[in-house]
Amino acid sequence: MERFEVIVIGAGPAGYVAAIRCAQLGLKTACVDQWLDAQGRPAPGGTCLNVGCIPSKALLESSELYARLHHEFRDHGIRAGRIAMDVGAMMARKERVVRELTQGIVQLFQANGVTLVTGHGRLQPDRTVAVTAPDGGITRYGADSIILAPGSRPAEIAAAPLDGERIVDSTGALSFDEVPRRLGVIGAGIVGLELGSVWRRLGAEVILLEAQEALLTMADRQVAREALKAFGAQGLDIRLGARVMSARVKRNKVEVVYQDADGERRERVDRLIVAVGRVPNSDGLCAAGTELALDEWGYIHVDEQCRTNLPGVYAIGDVVRGPMLAHKGSREGVMVAELIAGRQAALDYDLMPGVVYTQPEIAWVGKSEQALEADGVPYRSGVFPFAANGRARAAGETTGLVKVLAHAHTDRILGVHMIGAHCSELVAQAVIAMEFGASSEDLGLMVFAHPTLSEALHEAALAVHGEAIHMARRRKRRVE
Repeated sequence: MERFEVIVIGAGPAGYVAAIRCAQLGLKTACVDQWLDAQGRPAPGGTCLNVGCIPSKALLESSELYARLHHEFRDHGIRAGRIAMDVGAMMARKERVVRELTQGIVQLFQANGVTLVTGHGRLQPDRTVAVTAPDGGITRYGADSIILAPGSRPAEIAAAPLDGERIVDSTGALSFDEVPRRLGVIGAGIVGLELGSVWRRLGAEVILLEAQEALLTMADRQVAREALKAFGAQGLDIRLGARVMSARVKRNKVEVVYQDADGERRERVDRLIVAVGRVPNSDGLCAAGTELALDEWGYIHVDEQCRTNLPGVYAIGDVVRGPMLAHKGSREGVMVAELIAGRQAALDYDLMPGVVYTQPEIAWVGKSEQALEADGVPYRSGVFPFAANGRARAAGETTGLVKVLAHAHTDRILGVHMIGAHCSELVAQAVIAMEFGASSEDLGLMVFAHPTLSEALHEAALAVHGEAIHMARRRKRRVE
């Protein structure tokens, strides 16, 4: 039986990063993964690269260019003739992007000396790993330390059974061969909004049915309200408090029955996307008798440094507590690798940024206003709209705002929330500031290049104390 110092099960953003970092630290490392591409080649990268983050962002980019050509370029003096969408070409580009990135991980493994083992890995009671290859053969491997990173999969609901064609999950929604005339989406969370945006921009009538009474409850209330207005203006029909009771295919259409405050209602759509969250891939991860501790939802119990109840076994990414975010899993992978190598390592989960890649983009880090109120934390809020930002005006991207929340007594930044163009990039500035314990005054004293969108963050920090420069209304401050 071949032995390694570390075996990682799963090559998603958590697993492959953990494997590479282990190898960089001088540990003999293997990574077990079962993803294969259309040609039968190993395709590490997990859900994120194969059927999640990367393909969805590729489609968001293509659809955004198409929508801008239709609706915005004329304002810039750009005239175009007949505009058509080649869905096949768009999908081919998406697949090319995915293929390049997954094969890039294969090359990174080779460059760092990571052994890629193709197959389904299962933890055994004796702390070995049994790998079932695509041909059914089983090989056992030994390791001093094992990192479990199996990822997650789309959740299903009994009310809307998937058929893979008319009723699909997020994976199926990334591979439509044509633009549906009417598209239904169950769930107006991050995945539902992003996928709904893709197909709305390409011409579909999109109806999103969200069981909760508010949109994006994990986001700041003010930002969520701005998002609801912006998405409505784009034509996304978001129906809150809508609980789906059933969905059935009838005569090549999907009939959806749901309940809201007005009682039972029905809609007929050409396709239906079920986007109601994700569940951890812990099924089949362990052989009988392994005694790995899991909760009732299938999440693996870990401590703050991702140690499980089994000596030498760690778990990271979507299969453990916390938000299912690729960057969260990656950072956990680095932390665990360094712990195994005998280094000190930790991760501040309070500074984990969140992003919704719609247009406008939504991003945040730290506490929301409602969370601070619930905890009884005294705070001050500074808000600056992109409509007052010169770069946003020049680009014609004036929707949205930046909000900075700072402690009322210490002025330390507690949260930053934003909605607008390129906020997925802008939020990193807030993460850096908060990581160094910055105050809103610290941000206000810094020089931001002009004209840039990042100036909105600067002005929001100034606004915490009523000192924003480019706002029509400013609180006067007495100088003594």
